[in-house]
Amino acid sequence: MECTTQPNSTDATSMIRRMAQTLEPYIIEQRRHFHAHPELSLREYHTTDDIAQELDAMGIPYERPLATGLVATLRGTAAGAYLPDGSPRRRLLMRADIDALAVTEQTGAPYASKNEGVMHACGHDCHIAMMLGAMRILSTMTDQLAGEVRVVFQPSEENGRGAKMMIDAGVCDSVDSAFAMHIWSEVDAGTISCEAGPRMASTDWFRIDVCGSSAHGAMPQRGADALVAAAEMVNALQTIVSRNLSPYEPAVITIGELHAGSARNVIAGSAYLTGTVRTYSEQARERTHRLMERVVHHTAEALGVTAQLDLTRAHGAVVNDAAASKRCRRAAERVLGPNAVGSYRGTLSGEDFSRFLNRVPGVLAFVGTRNPAIGATYPQHSCFYTVDESVLVNGSMLAAQYAVDFLAE
Repeated sequence: MECTTQPNSTDATSMIRRMAQTLEPYIIEQRRHFHAHPELSLREYHTTDDIAQELDAMGIPYERPLATGLVATLRGTAAGAYLPDGSPRRRLLMRADIDALAVTEQTGAPYASKNEGVMHACGHDCHIAMMLGAMRILSTMTDQLAGEVRVVFQPSEENGRGAKMMIDAGVCDSVDSAFAMHIWSEVDAGTISCEAGPRMASTDWFRIDVCGSSAHGAMPQRGADALVAAAEMVNALQTIVSRNLSPYEPAVITIGELHAGSARNVIAGSAYLTGTVRTYSEQARERTHRLMERVVHHTAEALGVTAQLDLTRAHGAVVNDAAASKRCRRAAERVLGPNAVGSYRGTLSGEDFSRFLNRVPGVLAFVGTRNPAIGATYPQHSCFYTVDESVLVNGSMLAAQYAVDFLAE
């Protein structure tokens, strides 16, 4: 059944812009509140309660299928929004992640983190605020919604578990498409990047345990040095990307930890190192895994130790659907103007929103926040990370316009 009276896109855009003018202080206030009270993955209890309180004030129903995070529902009232059987004509899933990082903030902002050692250093506080702003806009114009919007406030993005948990709880059931935004420090403030194709990388974690034999530091020939072997592996692993993958194939192998030894005059009997692998294509991902196994095995054999490589696949790459990307670009031009559409090559940072895009077509839009004039230049995960708050209302408007446009198709 088709919608008998399609909402007027021009009227909807005008309404979104008018609402946004009055809502900007609210959006910034919400961002600062969540920024001051960050919580780690799967511990977002107060964050979830605070989001629920805002939804209660808007009169928007929600469910809490997990211990943290929640799922809200905006029901459209446009003619034909629901079929005779009660199901929506179309249903859009919009996702905002809500967890913070184990980072000690050093911005000196008056609304800096009150939770020592925890910081919203990736912008998830902004995602919550932008989505709440979008929901306040859409809740006043349900007659422009020819279907239903399911809004997922997702926990545990930073450790790659939350999207799967929400999907297992059924949030993708009967969903036609998915939309998300990520505030981004490498995209200029005031612009939106939503190109089609790979935008963020697949994410894998690894640990390598090296077992040698300890000995006196003055008698290295009596032992098998696990520390030297581990260090050799660090260097050898770097050649996988530089010498075994095409320069046109984006990939990164990063070793973040190396632990070995117990005293300055003892040959280390054991060592371990941990890191992450990022790739765009599944072919590069599989090849990188095979080459890592080869490097670890042969380096260990050459240096007289044993080693075990454990690889964990967190999630795949974020790949924007072409039609969804085009729709997002149109929405940005409508509500923000043609100069708002920017260009960005993508990043090898990871995002578990990819799990939603594996289920349904959709788009992740980068909301630019880079502004050297106010010091908003630090990368995600930096203890100095800050944003240009003037762009947050742009994210709310983009999400609202995208929802209206998708449901009207």
